[in-house]
Amino acid sequence: MPLASPHFAHNIELVGYHDLNRKPAFKLAMQEKNGRWYLYAAHLWHSGWSVLDVTDPAAPEYAAFVAGPENTWTIQVQVADGKMITALERIAPGWGGQDGKPFAEGFYLWDVEQPTKPRRLGHYRTNSTGTHRNFYDGGNLVHAAGGAPGYDGKVYHVVDIADPSNPKQVAFFALEEQRRDAAKSGAKFSLHGPAHIEGDRAFLSYGDGGGIILDVADMQHPRIVSRLAFQGLCSRQGIHTYIPLPRRNLALINDEAIAENGDENLNLAGIVDIANESEPRLISLFPLPAPPEESGFKNFYKKGGRFGPHNQHHPNHQACLEDRDDLAYLTYFNAGLRVYDIRDARAPKEIAYFIPPDPKERIGTKPSKLVPQVEDVLVDRRGFIYISEKNQGIFILRLNQVWA
Repeated sequence: MPLASPHFAHNIELVGYHDLNRKPAFKLAMQEKNGRWYLYAAHLWHSGWSVLDVTDPAAPEYAAFVAGPENTWTIQVQVADGKMITALERIAPGWGGQDGKPFAEGFYLWDVEQPTKPRRLGHYRTNSTGTHRNFYDGGNLVHAAGGAPGYDGKVYHVVDIADPSNPKQVAFFALEEQRRDAAKSGAKFSLHGPAHIEGDRAFLSYGDGGGIILDVADMQHPRIVSRLAFQGLCSRQGIHTYIPLPRRNLALINDEAIAENGDENLNLAGIVDIANESEPRLISLFPLPAPPEESGFKNFYKKGGRFGPHNQHHPNHQACLEDRDDLAYLTYFNAGLRVYDIRDARAPKEIAYFIPPDPKERIGTKPSKLVPQVEDVLVDRRGFIYISEKNQGIFILRLNQVWA
């Protein structure tokens, strides 16, 4: 499916594109089955989920659309072990929801052994605002970031799905500051998620609560190992992502740009040394993206919309996904996708970028100025890179250079 307008790219090639039948995606997941590759897309402005056959990345094929519940965000998806976890959440103000009308919440659990025919198995409920960014890498446990009665923001739920028709919470963690009866400081304590699991550790991106490492050897009694806080330095979102790179004793961390035109604190994205997990240290920052000269912009703040970090590629222990710890892939809203060489953790450097063309049609309420807003990134084992854009579709890319 061709693109009609130009894009900007450095050291990266546009391989393919699909507009998802004018239903732009948000979060992405993948499954490899019987020699074929399937991309699962959670939609932002439409309730539901799409499946693309990307066996040939240059010619992606639209395979299925599964409708979701009305007046509900269905923007997050995870696929592993022949199952799909799709988050259900109350739509945030200003994003197209209908106040006062019912919404679904929690997450749906699906069988995707037949990749293009998801079959719903069960529904987990938080009895609150629903779940946002969850973690599932197979087996019987889903690690969810969800609302909870009596708490502000999202908290950590561990859900047993051994009986898919009756998922049950088996563990729970929240910060004391989140209790409704706790004294309020104006900070935003909320688990954005995912709660990335490495062995008996959970890495939590906890908004103004910072990057938390949790000992979950005893799921019933999780214990804080460390809490790397950035309160007052980050955007309104606080810490958005905390991904461990266990082979190198490092972690990637970033906040999320929230305000348009840079109307907030400078955003943060960098590398943390977790060799001493009780005292993690921020050791470097990713360089700030600069516009290509031919764009005509002195900086990305001038372009409009959001500029700053958002999502990183998460391997999630999936064999179909790229698992490298020498490269980092980070979406940057109007600055597109940025790729960093992190072989020297003290001096990460940008090696590639891709900025989609300006959207030609407004599909959702954001951004206020119709400019590119790249949301998620996923990289498969073959090296193909998938990015989603707020008012367009799925762009499929590949680095021009194979990095040793």
